[in-house]
Amino acid sequence: MNRKIEKVKSRKIVLPVLIGLLAIAYMFRKEFDPSAFDEIDFTRLSVFWLVMAVICIFGRDAAYMIRIRTLSENQLSWRQAFRVIMLWEFTSAVTPSSIGGTGVALVYIHKEGIGIGKSSAMVMMTSLLDEVYFVLMFPVLVFATGIPALFDIADSPGWTHGMCWLAATGYAIKFVWVLVLVYGMFVHPKRLGKMIFMFFKLPFLKRWKRNAVKALRETERSSAELKSGKKRLWIKAFLATALSWTSRYWIVNCLLLAFFPVHDQFLVFARQLVMWIAMLISPTPGGSGIAEIMFSRYLGEFIPPAGFAVALALLWRLVTYYPYLIVGAFMAPRWVSDKLIGKRKRGNK
Repeated sequence: MNRKIEKVKSRKIVLPVLIGLLAIAYMFRKEFDPSAFDEIDFTRLSVFWLVMAVICIFGRDAAYMIRIRTLSENQLSWRQAFRVIMLWEFTSAVTPSSIGGTGVALVYIHKEGIGIGKSSAMVMMTSLLDEVYFVLMFPVLVFATGIPALFDIADSPGWTHGMCWLAATGYAIKFVWVLVLVYGMFVHPKRLGKMIFMFFKLPFLKRWKRNAVKALRETERSSAELKSGKKRLWIKAFLATALSWTSRYWIVNCLLLAFFPVHDQFLVFARQLVMWIAMLISPTPGGSGIAEIMFSRYLGEFIPPAGFAVALALLWRLVTYYPYLIVGAFMAPRWVSDKLIGKRKRGNK
């Protein structure tokens, strides 16, 4: 796994950028209308909502940092939490969305001084909290907006049926996954430990197989501690999760409000949960290409000047995706040099 992190090359950063730009270029050629800008009034209200979008971006990452510190029981400092979150987001940005950065996140946390077992438990906890947020929030939003409004896309019946089935399948998978995690972490921790042991049998994690027994014991102990009554920890971690995901989705709402009135904020919010499912199964790094097209198609009806949807999709990705590529590109080499290569050299002396 260490070797795998060390070999993050520039082409892995360039690839998602290139895919995203090609998708935008394609949509610009087919759909962009320069005259759409004539219908846009940039006012003080626009500045206010753009500032709110930036606040949501920082709120998303701050909430992630609070969550990771909470789950570590404050063993991670704020600086360490920032490094872990930025590197985690960077890895997610340069790997296919279906893979994500979760596996590597375990190493990021462990190398910041957390035991391998507790690191494993923390990664599983973050997965559980993310899925619980979706499992609870999605039905509420479907009830608030209605199924027809959520999935009907004008002049695109194929998209309508496809998104409906995608959302239903994705929700079912997430619901089952939540049940599995809850069962493993709170009912039978030993079976959870065995799941982790199987996880370390994957080819790219074999290097850590010797530590799997220790991971099993520490995870069982961590699960036992969680069962014993640390309710405040879970409540705080879940509230941080809810704040982070809500801030993530509010970014789009703020960007839309910066340029024109949006009357159904719940619908915009709900559709983003469906978009998230589609991006999770994307084979491209960080959902590049898929995300831009989804934004233009699925949220296009909320953008009165039709030709402006492509430009707004680009702005959305510029503020929510590319910053992590830039920060990670500077941070990852230094982190690898300090935490992996440097420690290896010191250990060989």
